[in-house]
Amino acid sequence: MEHEITGDNLQIVTLKLSNGEMVYAEAGAMNHMSGNMQMEAKARGGLLKGIMRKFAGESFFMTEFTPQGGSGYVAFAGNVPGKIKAIELNGNDFIAQKDAFLCAESGVNLEITLSRKLGSGLFGGEGFILEKLSGDGTAFIHACGDFVEMDLQTGEVVMVDTGSIVGFDASVDYDITTAGGIKSMLFGGEGIFLAKLTGPGKIILQSLSIANLAAALAPHMPFQRGGGETSGGSGINLGTLLGE
Repeated sequence: MEHEITGDNLQIVTLKLSNGEMVYAEAGAMNHMSGNMQMEAKARGGLLKGIMRKFAGESFFMTEFTPQGGSGYVAFAGNVPGKIKAIELNGNDFIAQKDAFLCAESGVNLEITLSRKLGSGLFGGEGFILEKLSGDGTAFIHACGDFVEMDLQTGEVVMVDTGSIVGFDASVDYDITTAGGIKSMLFGGEGIFLAKLTGPGKIILQSLSIANLAAALAPHMPFQRGGGETSGGSGINLGTLLGE
């Protein structure tokens, strides 16, 4: 399989498959494909794994793509402005935020894992449910914002705003800590807790989370009452003005 990631903050990844190769993806992630590409929806891993994927924000069914009668291509895109990253797996495990998975080669396993520490699950910004990628092959993840990648040495620590972690190698320790003293926690604007990542291993951070994007857009969303249409950003209900 060959791949090409194009675009800047609205990226798309195109996978070029040889005859007989197969990739699978989150349902609805496909953007376009060659005419000889066959799609088939499957509950990969059975009923239980399908249910666990739903808890992680993924679809119960995954869609498999296989070219027929020769090579073909299929392209996937995320659903928010952000980046796509190829994760190479060779027997190692990679932990990602829930809903980060986009697509992968057939040799990659997508599983759901739980945060090993109570504090990380409650206050770490990623929740108890995370995604674990393992096996052999290339997987692609997508998240909001731009990415910052770092390779941590053994014992090296990075403090991160909760919710800004895209993923990390399974060798990285993930925990939470308080954001300084009482004054800093209450008035510093960074919240009460920070995520603490300790090496060794690779980590991927994001410049903007979906939660922060939603919070920034919320004041500009049109206001509706009674199911009527609104007039753009003014928030005026057109049904009320027309006497409906």
